[in-house]
Amino acid sequence: MKRTFYFASAAVLLVAPVVFSQPPGGGGQKIGLATSLQRSYNGFKTNFIAAAEKMPEADYTFKPGSTPEVRTYAQVIAHIAQAQFGQCSGLVGQPNPMQGKNLEQELKTKADVTKALADSFAICDKAFAAVTDANATEMIKQGQNEVTRAASLYGVIVHGNEMAGTAYVYLRSKNLVPPSTENAQRGMRGRG
Repeated sequence: MKRTFYFASAAVLLVAPVVFSQPPGGGGQKIGLATSLQRSYNGFKTNFIAAAEKMPEADYTFKPGSTPEVRTYAQVIAHIAQAQFGQCSGLVGQPNPMQGKNLEQELKTKADVTKALADSFAICDKAFAAVTDANATEMIKQGQNEVTRAASLYGVIVHGNEMAGTAYVYLRSKNLVPPSTENAQRGMRGRG
C-alpha cells in the first residue's frame, strides 16, 4: 500500500509541472518523454536553488526537533548535491568529482553548500539536455544494474522533489514561504 502511494505521489509530482506549464487556450501540444523529463527537472531545479538561497546563512545549522539524526538545513541541501554528483556524472560518462567525499559532513557555510549545489546542477544540466525521445528508453549502467535513461533521470527528479519537500518544512519552520508556493501564488494573481 505504501509503495503504491509513494509511486502515485511521485507520478503526480512529475506530471504536474508538465500539465500546468501548458499554454492557455485550445490547441494542445504533443509532449514527448524527453520534454517531460526536461520540464520536470527545470521546475525542481528552479525551486530547489531558490530554497537554498532563501534560507539565511544563520539558519543553515537549523534542524527541526531534537532528534540527533535529523539533518541540518545545510545537510539537506548538501545531500542533493552529493546525490546529483553521483547520479548525473554517471549519466554523462564522467567521473564523479565528489567521489569519496561526504558533503553533508564537510560543507558548513551557505556559500560552500550553494556552490556545490550549483556545480551538481551543472552536471545534471548536461544529462537532461542530452536526453531525446529516441534515447530515453536506451538501457544504461547504474551500479550493478541496467535501467532506461528515462528511469535514471526520473530518479534524479523524484529524489530531488522528495528533498525539496523536506527543505520546505525547514523553511516553513522559519516562517519562510517555499519558492514553489510563491510561484503558484504569483500565477494565481496573474490569472485574475
